Amino acid sequence: MTLTATGFDWVRQLVHRESAIVLAPGKEYLVEARLLPIARQLGLPDVGRFVDSVRTRPSPESTRRIVEALTTNETSWFRDGDPFTALTSTVLPALLAARNPGERLQIWSAACSSGQEAYTIAMLLQDAMPDAGSRVSITATDISREMVERTRAGRFSQLEVNRGLPAPMLVRHFSRVGTEWEVTPTLRRMVTASECNLAAPLPRMGPFDVVYLRNVLIYFDLPTKQAILRRVRALMRPDGWLFLGAAETTLGVDDCWERVVIGRSSAYRPLKGA
Repeated sequence: MTLTATGFDWVRQLVHRESAIVLAPGKEYLVEARLLPIARQLGLPDVGRFVDSVRTRPSPESTRRIVEALTTNETSWFRDGDPFTALTSTVLPALLAARNPGERLQIWSAACSSGQEAYTIAMLLQDAMPDAGSRVSITATDISREMVERTRAGRFSQLEVNRGLPAPMLVRHFSRVGTEWEVTPTLRRMVTASECNLAAPLPRMGPFDVVYLRNVLIYFDLPTKQAILRRVRALMRPDGWLFLGAAETTLGVDDCWERVVIGRSSAYRPLKGA
């Protein structure tokens, strides 16, 4: 371990200031593991030396790289399964019944990582709706510029497609490009990717019919969770649907939501008048 207590504390404060993510004491190993590749890329011998160099000569690019390295980019296709089953079994039929024919459906994949969640949604809706390509708009956002660029590219390694993507969907919605797999142009046109810091004021988007904000709130303190849920709610349709991670809830955090059980999953809907 080359990172000093002072260096770790500086990284903690930087990450919290820029993203509101809380790095608790004891996460030094995580900082070392995530920042070591950057240090080596810059020709520095260890993470301690890298952090010291940024502390003494900070730049927007170097601080951005630190923050992006310490945001969690864990993802897979159909991750946790049930929220996607709920989309096709319950949420989509309800939305189609409530909307005018041809009215656009807007879905937000927040903290989209490299795009697997957004493209999972796109594949499901394309298989369920003949006019999905022209009727569904999926907004994918992430704090990481690298993840946004990867989502836009829609290209994945064999290892990545092996993580939860059913073979029939791979055949139907992807084409082989060298050693990688690329989503079809139709899917790519359904997904728009952009940078977004959930802990900061949100850009003009939506209004959204469905929001996937999964496995994100667990990294924030209570006031930040409350602020994010409030801002997300402001971008949703009054009858919209919010999906959180399995370990997340609005209960005890923000009382302006109604919890709806859908099979083995739960969704949250804005309370009327909230």
